[in-house]
Amino acid sequence: MRLSEARLQPLAEDQLSDDALQALGRERGSGAPLLNIFATLAHHPKLMKRWLVFGNHVLAKSSLPAREREIVILRIGWLCQAEYEFGQHTVIGKQTGLSDEEIKRITQGPDADGWCELDTLLLRAVDELHADAMVSDATWKSLSTQLSTEQLLDLVFAVGQYNLVSMALNTLGVQLDEGVPGFPD
Repeated sequence: MRLSEARLQPLAEDQLSDDALQALGRERGSGAPLLNIFATLAHHPKLMKRWLVFGNHVLAKSSLPAREREIVILRIGWLCQAEYEFGQHTVIGKQTGLSDEEIKRITQGPDADGWCELDTLLLRAVDELHADAMVSDATWKSLSTQLSTEQLLDLVFAVGQYNLVSMALNTLGVQLDEGVPGFPD
């Protein structure tokens, strides 16, 4: 972790405002675990509520297939050195079929051996967006032969969303949730 402790401590459930509970779709006293990211963002319920709408689209309603979406999210998490985000999406990525070896290879980028053409292009697009805030013409043209217009838009917005989240997580020092892995060895 970039910071060994949180700059902004996650709120306990009994500290959550009614607005925060509503944004999270939680009942007071539910006892369900609350991820550190949400318990931290609960300090600003109005922001969290609006951010969750977009985050929900990127994570649950994106036109990108789940495996490809997770490759993109893991790569931007790695490039931003957001260990919290990388750890959470390691868990989610495995649920979409990514292997431990593929997750580790994501850290090596698009030029690592073993990627199919689409995976290479997705990783390259993430790298280009992170480095230049733009996908190159060559990468865009190649991606356009494999992805629909909606998928291309969802790709760009997924990278932007998780770049933003990574900046917030790193700045706030959000710590790993219990049982969630960090970066691969």
